[in-house]
Amino acid sequence: MAHATISFEHPQSGQMREAPVGFSWTVLFFGFFPALFRSHWVGFAIIGLASFASFGLSNLLFMFIYNRMYVKHLISEGFQARSASADLDTLEQKLAMKIPRLGGMPVTPAPEMAPV
Repeated sequence: MAHATISFEHPQSGQMREAPVGFSWTVLFFGFFPALFRSHWVGFAIIGLASFASFGLSNLLFMFIYNRMYVKHLISEGFQARSASADLDTLEQKLAMKIPRLGGMPVTPAPEMAPV
């Protein structure tokens, strides 16, 4: 399976966020910067402090768990899934968490773009 993403929308504010699912190459190579760029301040602090204390070795752990942390953060902030690049039920199993759907509707995979 290619790298899957979930598109989230906040029902009150209309803000949109994209959340990758699975292994995080960006955390492996860039440490706490993905959390910083996503405005995930708690993740930024946790990864930054752990990275500082372990001289960057903690990135070998966070590369496996950060994307799940980010999805959990978005859900806790009230975001709901609008669409996904794969079947959302499968992604829920992969993440081992229930993902709220926008408007309570089933979320179908986003259509794949044809190569140009």
